[in-house]
Amino acid sequence: MANNTANTGLKVALGIALALFLITGIYTSSLYKEKVSNEKQLTEEKSAVMNDLDTMMAKYEVALSESTVTNQNLVDAKARIQGLIDSLKTSDTNVKSLWKYKKKYLALQDEMDVLLTENDKLKVENMQLATNLDSTNVRYEESRLFNDSLLVQNTALAEIVESAAVLTTAGLKGYGVIERSNGKLIPTERARRIDKIRVCYTVAKNKLVQAGDKALYIQVLDPKNNILGANKQVRFGEQTLNYSVISKFNYENGNLDICEFVANATDDKFEKGRYQVFVFNANELVSSSDFTLK
Repeated sequence: MANNTANTGLKVALGIALALFLITGIYTSSLYKEKVSNEKQLTEEKSAVMNDLDTMMAKYEVALSESTVTNQNLVDAKARIQGLIDSLKTSDTNVKSLWKYKKKYLALQDEMDVLLTENDKLKVENMQLATNLDSTNVRYEESRLFNDSLLVQNTALAEIVESAAVLTTAGLKGYGVIERSNGKLIPTERARRIDKIRVCYTVAKNKLVQAGDKALYIQVLDPKNNILGANKQVRFGEQTLNYSVISKFNYENGNLDICEFVANATDDKFEKGRYQVFVFNANELVSSSDFTLK
């Protein structure tokens, strides 16, 4: 009877122990599966945070590449993200650390939204400034071209005025005269009878020429190209001019009739043939004419 009781107790104990072992095994297996599942989930969440940080980094890089001027706020924010990525790569994968990185990521996300919004605003302002600058440059270039054109026109006008502001003559005529003792002059073409050659011309009206004392140089050549009269020389820069007589007068911007006399420098009579008369304004030839003595 005692043996039966003992056997029964042993069987009960073994049954309880077996039940406990089974329960423990099942519980341990359940914990292991939960651990594996948790680790897998944490790894996936860590990877998701890493991807989010990489995406954030890429946005900053795009923003910096589009900026013509370095935005130090974007540079600093990008550096903080890179630091967080490096730290996350080497960190333990657990709930506490992962939550810490998530909080930092969310803070950086809020910061990025503000910084990128400000950067977009700055880009718009810079584009507007660039447009205004381009417009200003265009107006400046147009103004410069206009001023250059005006300068060219003024220079050309000044040259025209300068070239036009000179004395001119008309009606140049030379002829021989007999001079009576009473001062009367008798024109003649007879070379042997001539006492002097008279040269007459009209200084033309020119409002561009300043009024005042003026001088023109008359040159008379005989048939042998000898210069009659004073035959003196005057220099204008590097050029020289031999003249027969200087015609001096006071010019008042109106037509002015002038006559000069040219004598033969020798006691010889005037020769027959063609005589040439030239009028010079300084070293510039103004007019010319010729006549013949018989």
